[in-house]
Amino acid sequence: MEPEASIESARMIRVAVVAVGNIPSAQLRDYVALVLRHRVVSLQCARLFYKEHQKSPFAQQSWETGSLCFKFLVGGAPRSPWEDFQANRKCLGVIGLMHCPTTPDIGAAYDHFMAICRAYPSAQEKRCFALYPSDGQVELDEKKRQHLVMFPPDRQMLEYHLQTLMQDFAASLLMAFESWVLHAEPVGAILTTPLDSQASLNSEEVSKAKKRRLGRVQKTIGDYCLLAGSPVDANAHYSTAIDLARLTGDLFWHAGAIEGSVSALVVDRGGLKDPQLEEEVRYRYIEVIQLYHRATALSFELEATLKLARFLCRKELAGQVVELLMGAVEGSKTLMDASDRLVLNVEVARIFGALGYERKAAFYARQVAQLYQQQDSCWAAMSALQVLTLTAKSYRIQSKAAVSARTNTLMELLQEKDEPSRDSRGQYSSLEVGADGQWSTLQMDILGDMLAAAVRAGDPLSAWSAAARLVRGHYPLITPSAQFGLATALVTAAERLPPGTRCSDTALPFVRLHSYPRLPPELEVVKRFPGKKEWWVGASSVGPFIYTPFTSKGNENENSAEVIWVVGEPVQVLVDLSNPCAFEVNVESICLSVESGEIEAFPVSVVLPPNTSQVLSLSGLPLSVGSLVVRGCIVQCFGVVTEHLFEEAGELVSGVAISDPFRSVGGPRVSHSVAAAVEVMPPLPLLVAEVVGGEGAVVLYEGEIREMHIRLANAGVVPVLEATMTLTGKHKEHVLSLGHDLLNAALPLFPGASVVVPVKLKAGQPTTEVEVVGSKGAGVNNVKPAKDPACPMLVIYYAGPPMETRDMKTKAVISPSLPPGRRLALPLQLHVLRGLYLQQARLLSMEVPAQISRYLPHPDACKSEANSPTSTLVKIDPYRGSWGLLLLELELWNATDVLFEITVTVNKGKESVDEEMADDGMVNDSLYPSTRIDQNHSARVLIPLERFKLPGLDKAFLARSLAKKYGLTRHDSKARESAERQAKSELNATIEELSSRISVKWHSGRNSAGELPIKDAIREALQASAIEILLPDPLTFGFRLARDSRPSSGDKAKLSLDAADEQLKSEDSEHVTVTNQGCKDSIVAQELTPIEMLVRNNTREAVTMSLSVTCRDVTGASCLGSSGAKATVLWAGALNGVDVEVPALCEVVHAFALCFLVPGQYTLLGAAVINDPDESLGPHSKLLNPESEPEPLYYSGPPYTVNVTGIS
Repeated sequence: MEPEASIESARMIRVAVVAVGNIPSAQLRDYVALVLRHRVVSLQCARLFYKEHQKSPFAQQSWETGSLCFKFLVGGAPRSPWEDFQANRKCLGVIGLMHCPTTPDIGAAYDHFMAICRAYPSAQEKRCFALYPSDGQVELDEKKRQHLVMFPPDRQMLEYHLQTLMQDFAASLLMAFESWVLHAEPVGAILTTPLDSQASLNSEEVSKAKKRRLGRVQKTIGDYCLLAGSPVDANAHYSTAIDLARLTGDLFWHAGAIEGSVSALVVDRGGLKDPQLEEEVRYRYIEVIQLYHRATALSFELEATLKLARFLCRKELAGQVVELLMGAVEGSKTLMDASDRLVLNVEVARIFGALGYERKAAFYARQVAQLYQQQDSCWAAMSALQVLTLTAKSYRIQSKAAVSARTNTLMELLQEKDEPSRDSRGQYSSLEVGADGQWSTLQMDILGDMLAAAVRAGDPLSAWSAAARLVRGHYPLITPSAQFGLATALVTAAERLPPGTRCSDTALPFVRLHSYPRLPPELEVVKRFPGKKEWWVGASSVGPFIYTPFTSKGNENENSAEVIWVVGEPVQVLVDLSNPCAFEVNVESICLSVESGEIEAFPVSVVLPPNTSQVLSLSGLPLSVGSLVVRGCIVQCFGVVTEHLFEEAGELVSGVAISDPFRSVGGPRVSHSVAAAVEVMPPLPLLVAEVVGGEGAVVLYEGEIREMHIRLANAGVVPVLEATMTLTGKHKEHVLSLGHDLLNAALPLFPGASVVVPVKLKAGQPTTEVEVVGSKGAGVNNVKPAKDPACPMLVIYYAGPPMETRDMKTKAVISPSLPPGRRLALPLQLHVLRGLYLQQARLLSMEVPAQISRYLPHPDACKSEANSPTSTLVKIDPYRGSWGLLLLELELWNATDVLFEITVTVNKGKESVDEEMADDGMVNDSLYPSTRIDQNHSARVLIPLERFKLPGLDKAFLARSLAKKYGLTRHDSKARESAERQAKSELNATIEELSSRISVKWHSGRNSAGELPIKDAIREALQASAIEILLPDPLTFGFRLARDSRPSSGDKAKLSLDAADEQLKSEDSEHVTVTNQGCKDSIVAQELTPIEMLVRNNTREAVTMSLSVTCRDVTGASCLGSSGAKATVLWAGALNGVDVEVPALCEVVHAFALCFLVPGQYTLLGAAVINDPDESLGPHSKLLNPESEPEPLYYSGPPYTVNVTGIS
């Protein structure tokens, strides 16, 4: 059987094309391609070289439309035993190709060509083409080599001359055909076939053979007429041959004549088909098939069937074609020749493929491969491999190289991707159908056959590709032992390949994109919003709503998907690697693969144990600005370099339930990440932060204040033009100040430059999670704290100069654009150790009676004493006493191994600072003497709270002010409740301010300083007695000895504070400053001593009251003769029922005289009764009980001690 047989094959002139001499394979392919261009030579062109020696037997030949068709047999072909039966089976010409530069001896090569031609006795014409000869070879050419043709070395001239010679070659064959036809009938050619009996013939058989010879000669003449391009003349001779064969009963030649007439009919139509022609051809070929069957010529019967099926091959006649093909397949079971079975399966597969029946075509192609594999030769194995490669597309196991080499349109590719292909009956031909795994088993069998054929053919790359596709696509269905065999096959094939060989098909491991990790804090890129001072804060949303959830969500997704890299800075991409097989996978190298961009990828190696997965970080260095896509990884595994695309990770294994190679090995379930576009920015500045003095956390004692220095260096290639420092996170109050001025002064910060920025820190609560570094006895400097997510974060936003945008064609600068900025986040990790510990804070009271003297201290003396170095000490005025003095006691404990020295600091506040002190620039803090606390010892500190009283602010001042402002009465309960709440809130604010004014500062033996956090403890201790501490008494009483110039008893003088100061200044010459020795002055008995009682109104409203004075002895009994007792003290003036009105914030003086009859120690008490109190006079006022009737209020001053001596 002939391969590629068709009805038009009868007009094909076979020409053998052979290589002569030593010719490289590349040059041979090039020369063969030049020759194959001339498969068809028109008679009009060949007529230029045609010479008619006698009248042509082709009377009906069409010189204008006719042509000669050649079938070039590259490498030659063996002689067919059926040459006499069909002339187109003869090799009628031989063309030799000689490459002169590699063939120095042209004569020997020509002799070799002539030896090759002897194997083709039917060859009518011979040509030996010598290409690219040298000048010496041309001069040595002998004229006797008539078949040798030398071509000029110019390529264009070569093609032109080759075309001319091929036309001459066609004309020569045409003249040879005429000569054979003219001499065939008179001479009487002997035409036999293998079917003719070789035994001795009797007379009758000899007579029958003579009659058959005439019909066979007519049939052969018709063949040559058809080869010569004259189908009309051929048809006439075929008709004569049909009649003669029918008369002589020559069935085989009869069938051949009919077949030749059909070929002449089809050729005469010029390739045009119509239903009538198809019906005529089908009718005649059925007769031909029957005649071949009767003549027991099975191979010709099957060949005729295939020719008819190929002619009728179209969708409308698919049923008839399938019936013919299946009949041919059924008849081939009795074929004895393996080559005939091979050719039949090849042709059946081709016709099914032409119909669109891909699965049937693939099935018979696989039969062809099996027939090739039954042959024990390398060429047969190569043929089997080629056939299986062609069928791989139908079984969806084709190599990626074959897929990329296809020239399908975009629509065809999309259709193939979106839905499986179907045959004419709507059946799916892809292997995704059949979830039971039978198609996967078929795929495994075909890949196994490809692997075996590649090994036998000696093609290591094809063997590696088949093994890779088999283990990657069907590992769940392969046993562990078979998996080890495939791994061995991969390694063996790689050993036969040169190092660095690339293959389009991937093996193991499975690779998919995990994520794009965020840049490190020091490399983070921030988008800039122009026109804003804080350019790192996003633009405000546009719209009437404060918050739009859809817009917010969209922006979040957009930002999360945006990946920004910088040229020259290392980047990372996380990928998932999986090895679901039973053997270990050694990845020699793996690196990133990008598209439409430049990146220097850094390869790494990894070993994957059996049935494991791993997340691997791959790094690279972007080299160009623009947009790029990380499409996959370049992997070198099993000795071959392959490219694993991330988009292939989503493909599932066909027909297998557990098809995810990552989940099958227990890996995490990660959503398939799409390779997003990465924007590569130009070089940006890069700040690197370093803590001066060492890395790690700062170890502080609780409340310690320390200045931390951070060195910022520009490690980039562009300068820093602007930078801003901010604080984020929790406990920002631990950072007292930042060195903004120093940072701004250092700008612009050029590459390589650095600046040291101070950061002032204050330690808070002690930390608990620590990690001890070193030995057991390590000190505090060897303590490493754990990372605290709540620690404050120092964030520096900085940016460089604008970048220039250039036109890609002209390279001209279009406009400067604003590049992104950078964000440097530096956690200020603090490890706080417990230093001084405040065990408790409590409130203490003290009562010391005052002494009465003849003289009072001068105000100027008090001022000078207040400015003295000892003014901050705790003092008690012996002439005023300390009745109800409140002290704040702080008990401190030192549990460390160092010494602490503490100092209590009281902030006087803005209102208490005198103008003179402010002008002198004095500090507002009043310091007490420092106290030393040794290790494992405690100390108590007393703080008097007398100085914290507010001048003139009473318990109900705030509420009364609100009531007057809004016109409230005692019956407006709701409004008054609101006023009370307001008063309480302001009172709490005042308490807060008071607790902030007291601070305890310390210095440790480690040369560190700080402040103890005692604010909460003080606030808790003062909460219950805040009103008594903050607010002064409504009325204060005082006594002094009056001079003679003072008003007598009963006289009343109202003095304001300013008037009293002026009077004291004017009487400076008459007063004597009282010192500590003044307490020794005493009153002489039995003398009338003038005394003055001072009553001060500390409220902001005038108060009318009734004053009284009481004198008691040491037993506490009254000395004024009350209750019938004998009086020991006489008086002059009013001591009871003295009605006075004291203005707001003023005092009055009530003068009287006492005469002590008996020496001793006495006590004076001043009192006042207010009959109509208002809201400013204490807890019994209307504020606490606004609906009740007011009751008289009684106020008593502190006791004053009077020492009375006898008469000297």
